Amino acid sequence: MFKPSGLNEKEEKIMNGRPKIFLTRELPPECMDRLSESSDLTYNREDRCLTKAEIIAGVRDAEGLICLLTDTIDDEILQAGSKLRVVANFAVGFNNIDVAAASSRKLPVTNTPGVLTDSTADMAWALLMDAARRVAEGDRLVRTRKWAGWGPLQLLGSDITGATLGILGMGRIGQAMAKRARGFEMRVCYWNRTRLSLKDETRLGLEYCSKESLLEQSDFVSVHVALNDATHHFIGESELARMKSTAILINTARGPVVDEKALCEALQHQRIAGAGLDVYEQEPILVEELYDLPNAVLAPHLGSATIGTRTKMGMMAVENCLVAWRGQRPPNLVNEDIYE
Repeated sequence: MFKPSGLNEKEEKIMNGRPKIFLTRELPPECMDRLSESSDLTYNREDRCLTKAEIIAGVRDAEGLICLLTDTIDDEILQAGSKLRVVANFAVGFNNIDVAAASSRKLPVTNTPGVLTDSTADMAWALLMDAARRVAEGDRLVRTRKWAGWGPLQLLGSDITGATLGILGMGRIGQAMAKRARGFEMRVCYWNRTRLSLKDETRLGLEYCSKESLLEQSDFVSVHVALNDATHHFIGESELARMKSTAILINTARGPVVDEKALCEALQHQRIAGAGLDVYEQEPILVEELYDLPNAVLAPHLGSATIGTRTKMGMMAVENCLVAWRGQRPPNLVNEDIYE
C-alpha cells in the first residue's frame, strides 16, 4: 500500500486502519453500509435503548461512539471509554452528553444540525392542523363504528387561515414555521432570546413582541427553543394562564420545555383549547392524565422521522465520527474550545 511521506507511525496507523466504532442503535441502511465498509462496527441489534451498563461495556474498546438523544453519556461512561476519540450524537440537541467532561478530556462532541429543519417544521404544522381541526378525535370516533353521520355542531374546530401564530424561538425551525404560516395568511408574532434584524423580520413577515404579549394574543403558540437551564419549564402554569381559552399549544422542541402537569391541568379545566405534542418530559412515559385527554394530540417523537431526514442525520453523524477519529476537526463540532 502506498505510504504518504512524512507520516509518523501513529499517523500511518490511522490512515491505513479502521476505527472501532460503537453504535447504540441501528441507523438507516445507507448509514449502516457506510459504517460497515469504513470501520470495525459493533452495534445494538435490538430495537430498544441500551442500559448504562451496556453502553459502558460497548465503549470500553471503542475509538468512536455514535449515540442517540435517548442515551445519557455522562462522565462515568466517558471514563470507561478511555480509547474514545469522538462522541458523535445522532441529534441536533446534545444535552444528553456531559460536554464539559468530554472537553476536559479534549474529546470532540458532534451533532447533526440543519438537516431536520423542514421535517420538524412539517411535523409541528401537522400537529397544529390536527389539533385545530380535531382530526385525531374524528379518527377515533369513526373507528368506534358509532359515528352517526354529519352534524352542524360535530367536532367544531378552530380556524387556521387568518389566525395569529406565536412562535417562541426563531432559529431554523422557527423560521421554517413562519414561512409555512404565510401560506395560510396568518399573522406571525415571535419571541427570541436575540431579536432578528429588521431585514429578516420583514423578509419573514414577523412581528417581535415579549413572551407575555405573544402568549396573550396568539391563537396558536408553537415552541422552538433549545433546552437548557433557562428554558426548563419555559411554559408553565403562569404562561398557560396568559393564553387564550381558545388557544392551542404546539411543542416539537424538547419535552422538559413544557411543564406537563401544568399543561394537563390547563387542558382538563379548558383554560386552553388544546395541545399538539411530539415530545415529553420523561419519554416514553407521559403524565398519566395526558393519555385520556381528548383535546391533546400525542405523537411519538416523530419530528425528524422521514427516510430522507434520518438518513441525512445518520450520514452526518458517521462522517463526524470518521473525521474526528482521523485527528481532524469534525464539521459539526459542539465543544470548539478543545481546539483553542
